[in-house]
Amino acid sequence: MRLTLYTDYSLRVLLYLGVKGNDRLSTIQEIADSYHISKNHLMKVTYDLGQLGLIETIRGRGGGIRLNLQPEEINIGQVVRHTEEDFHLVECFDEENNLCKLSPACKLKFALNEALNAYLQVLDQYSLADFLMSKEEMFRLLGIEQY
Repeated sequence: MRLTLYTDYSLRVLLYLGVKGNDRLSTIQEIADSYHISKNHLMKVTYDLGQLGLIETIRGRGGGIRLNLQPEEINIGQVVRHTEEDFHLVECFDEENNLCKLSPACKLKFALNEALNAYLQVLDQYSLADFLMSKEEMFRLLGIEQY
């Protein structure tokens, strides 16, 4: 199983905002600089996270973004489900485009589906808060000033 960059960046934004806390706003540029990734990539990510209600976006001078929920309320499995385009691990998972001749008799797809479900069930056991335990080190690694 491999996550798209879109999901990776979504999780990174949530981690950054979780480390920084809700009492301080962040900017997309600040997050992009911290991770050394494109601001343009993060603009769509943050827009969609806002549409999902996971982050709050505040426009205008002095605006920015912050978590809209407590870290304990953000389920990682749900974030992954919302940010991944599809979970077509193999061609036969995509009913519309499946051309595999073995599909009618293949049992491998059932094992792969079981593995995918197990993967998502593991992620469902975690909230964003579970990954914010070493905040001091995360502040240092992300270059966030503590106050």
